[in-house]
Amino acid sequence: MKRVAVAIGLAAGLAVGLLAVTSGTSRASAPRAPARLFVSAKEWSLVLSRQSLQAGDARIQLYDAGEDAHDLRLRRAGGTRSLAIAVTQPGRVTELRAVLRPGRWRVWCALPEHAKRGMVATLVVRR
Repeated sequence: MKRVAVAIGLAAGLAVGLLAVTSGTSRASAPRAPARLFVSAKEWSLVLSRQSLQAGDARIQLYDAGEDAHDLRLRRAGGTRSLAIAVTQPGRVTELRAVLRPGRWRVWCALPEHAKRGMVATLVVRR
């Protein structure tokens, strides 16, 4: 009887130890979900679903809530390259998947005169 109790105790201890090791491993290796940003474009404004995102993988969606077509550009302050979402027709949603580096990002509609008329916003990407 004593041997059975010891064997059960050892088995329970081993199971708890394995569970702890397995749990720790799965948390460390689980990929982080991409940050998400939804941008609503309408004559003559851009509305961001949030003002900041975590750096790394991101999904940016542009919804054209206006009557005219719009596109979207993003450029990090001091950067020379822009990320782009193609022209989106009214009522449609388009998406861009990108890796965003920390910093302040200018967000704008690049169609003629749209940025000058107010289709500009700022996004902060945090570390």
